Amino acid sequence: MTNGDLVSIIIPSRNEKFLGKTIEDLLTKAVGEIEIIAVLDGYWPEPKIPDNDRLTLIHRGSPLGMRPAINSAVSIARGKYLMKCDAHCLFAPGFDQALKDDYEENCIVIPRRYALDPEKWQIIENPKYPIDYMYLSKDLHGEVWDEKNKDPMLKEKLIDETMSAQGSCWFMQKDYFHALELEDEVNYGSFSNEFQEIGLKCWLSGGRVVINKKTWYAHLHKTGGRGYSLGGGQIEKGVAYTHRWPTNTAWHKQTLPFTWLIERFWPVPGWPEDKAKWAP
Repeated sequence: MTNGDLVSIIIPSRNEKFLGKTIEDLLTKAVGEIEIIAVLDGYWPEPKIPDNDRLTLIHRGSPLGMRPAINSAVSIARGKYLMKCDAHCLFAPGFDQALKDDYEENCIVIPRRYALDPEKWQIIENPKYPIDYMYLSKDLHGEVWDEKNKDPMLKEKLIDETMSAQGSCWFMQKDYFHALELEDEVNYGSFSNEFQEIGLKCWLSGGRVVINKKTWYAHLHKTGGRGYSLGGGQIEKGVAYTHRWPTNTAWHKQTLPFTWLIERFWPVPGWPEDKAKWAP
């Protein structure tokens, strides 16, 4: 049975040094009802994660990968809402309520993102941040949209659309997750191009990807202390399938052509003005 106000927080975790601090932070900062479901993908964390009534741990004897981890957690999630986050994140106080307060149906919401200093467990002061806007490049990589992030007019717009996102934290209703048939292990593999799958399914079936600047999280950049390996051909599989989107053959529920998304956010860095060159 779904709890109408509960946020189920999903954390896929593989050899993560800061999982315990992330869980503690979430439990401390949430103001509404939450449950945390962390998947220990082929390892036991040291030190041991303390027991908590709001925490469920799923342990895999052998690692299966990020998408299978997320799917296993979603399968037991009781909340109306899902929030997935990486296992190395710091959150704003009241993040859960802020995300619920401005949620609209058929949306995927991204909190404003900062960089995390994991040892001090605080935001790193860096002029590159905060990051609100990202776009899809011509080769369908998610890229930081510097021009938009530095635009003083956009800084005043606290809820806005974004073409893409990093994928380290997202929020949506659980029913919408299932409607979008997300975390497709068969076609994308176990890890790569997660937000390409999420964002393109959302946008091209009539939904919206939205940045909520009223709340934030800080994410550990690619460095030590974080864990999913990117081997075994998993990157290539996800990349190859993602490149079916411009041919409009990636998903049976797509209702809008890929070119519609480029036009909605036009001009998009790196995309040529000649639409004939948009095709792969």
